[in-house]
Amino acid sequence: MKLGVFNTVFLDRKLEEALDAVKSLGLDAIEIGCGGFIPKDHIDPEELLENDSKRKSVSRELEKRDLILSALSCHGNMAHPDKKVSEAHQKDFRNTVMLASKMGVERVVCFCGCPGTSDGDKNPSWITCPWPDYFSEALKWQWEEKLIPLWKELAGFARKNGIKMIGLEMHPGDAVYNPAKLLKLREAVGEEIGCNFDPSHLFWQGIDPTAALRALKDCIFHVHAKDSRVEPLVAQVNGVLDTKPYEEEIDRSWIFRTVGYGHDSDFWTDFISTLRLIGYDHVLSIEHEDSLMCGEEGLTKAIEFLKVVMITKPRGAMWWD
Repeated sequence: MKLGVFNTVFLDRKLEEALDAVKSLGLDAIEIGCGGFIPKDHIDPEELLENDSKRKSVSRELEKRDLILSALSCHGNMAHPDKKVSEAHQKDFRNTVMLASKMGVERVVCFCGCPGTSDGDKNPSWITCPWPDYFSEALKWQWEEKLIPLWKELAGFARKNGIKMIGLEMHPGDAVYNPAKLLKLREAVGEEIGCNFDPSHLFWQGIDPTAALRALKDCIFHVHAKDSRVEPLVAQVNGVLDTKPYEEEIDRSWIFRTVGYGHDSDFWTDFISTLRLIGYDHVLSIEHEDSLMCGEEGLTKAIEFLKVVMITKPRGAMWWD
């Protein structure tokens, strides 16, 4: 297993400077955002698809530093009811898939997306309960009329371009936000659909990430190392569905934290051991979204913490068996 970082923490720097920083921190890999909600500051897929020399230059910069691209990310809402949004995000996704194919990157990371509840809607609708019945009816419409047809087409496009691993991040507000929803889409669409596993979004839903890993097993294509913490004094009064702005940390039911600041080494050693149990041997990609720390400090602390608890070498022979 290797340790990497999501490039969003380095968006204030040019790509070459970001790669220098990744190397200096002793990391092995970088995940780079390519559109959707993520700026294209380091890689613009459309530009690199049209310019062979620029694309090869990016590959050379990675090779010079002995770094790998763990994934190309395109976090957007390709099911958005506003066609201007959905079409732009779908274009970004397709360009990202084609670029991944040309650069030899096996994994593309994204969101499933969230539709509205009818063709006339202007905004997405995240449905979280079955009653009154109109919620169940709308949810059925979202999946049967929008999500499954969309993802059959997108997975087919990825397949034609040689990309067999589309890692959907389970994110509240999105149609796929837990293992059951991810497996439902995978069953309907195909084995190209898997998971970009980010435990931070599961903690505050009350999901045990290690149990979720066991449920998903070989569906895990990529992993984010990010933590979150539920504040009991707030959550016990108002629950965990919290729409207050992220900067109002002291009043929120939960906030994102740097790895090790939401959950201790007992959790993370179990999490990493479970990744090995299910056969995951790719990259832990650190994502910094801790509002209590600057990016430099949050990333440094996450690296120091993870380097202690990670398992990096191959298993030894079980001579005692």
